[in-house]
Amino acid sequence: KLYERKGGITGISTGFVEFDRMTSGLHPSEMIVIAARPSMGKTALAMNIAEHVGINEKLPVGVFSLEMSSQQLVQRLLCSRARVNLQKVRDGFLGDRDFPSLTAAASKLAEAKIFIDDSASLSILELRAKARRLKAQQDVQLIIVDYLQLLRSTSRRAQDNRQLEISEISAGLKGLAKELKIPIVVVAQLNRQPEQRSGGKPRLNDLRESGSIEQDADLVALLVRPELYEEDEEARVEKAGEAELIIAKQRNGPVGEIPLTFLKEFTRFETRARNVSEPDEAF
Repeated sequence: KLYERKGGITGISTGFVEFDRMTSGLHPSEMIVIAARPSMGKTALAMNIAEHVGINEKLPVGVFSLEMSSQQLVQRLLCSRARVNLQKVRDGFLGDRDFPSLTAAASKLAEAKIFIDDSASLSILELRAKARRLKAQQDVQLIIVDYLQLLRSTSRRAQDNRQLEISEISAGLKGLAKELKIPIVVVAQLNRQPEQRSGGKPRLNDLRESGSIEQDADLVALLVRPELYEEDEEARVEKAGEAELIIAKQRNGPVGEIPLTFLKEFTRFETRARNVSEPDEAF
């Protein structure tokens, strides 16, 4: 069921204007994959979406964090919202101007229905059971899973074959999105191939070894921060904070690149002014 929203968005807004323009938002029954190499900011981007949906859109969100604790994620959410340096919060070196911002952010976060499950070792069956409960009890409208490769399969057949195991997990997540009729954002790790390329730009086939993620996903967004691949100090400084979100696959819309800015001290991504050509239509 489509519902009218501002700006022609028919799904749930992510808070990223360019992404919403290209995708019309996050739609029911879709599996959206955000994939990157380690340390690119996959979790930060996923939590920025959770923050926007939970606070700005006032919709209940479920987050399954298999890597980071709920305390770490709440710290990130607070600092991102308040625009206060995360390291200052961790070290306890906060200035007088930081407290009002953090208090206001904490108040907003307390009102938001963002439910975090930080169980470290979940099987796909356990996650599906927990997600069903969250949907029944809290009517969550979005689920975020961070990250796919940390989930386990309970099938004996799959446990001896990593590719088959990832395929079963991926199919299980797509099945869950369809069953609950809500979008599921899945964070995934790419193989090492981008590191062999100039600029580290990821491609869709960097997911191909990971079972059937590429086939199951309705949308695949690849995240890269070019500065991390620059060996030259001057070039690294020049590209500091630049990020690209590459829509490499979209079943129901265009593909293309979205320029973002990464504010590392706040673990926050923001839309950067577009200076690239319009996206290509998907086949």
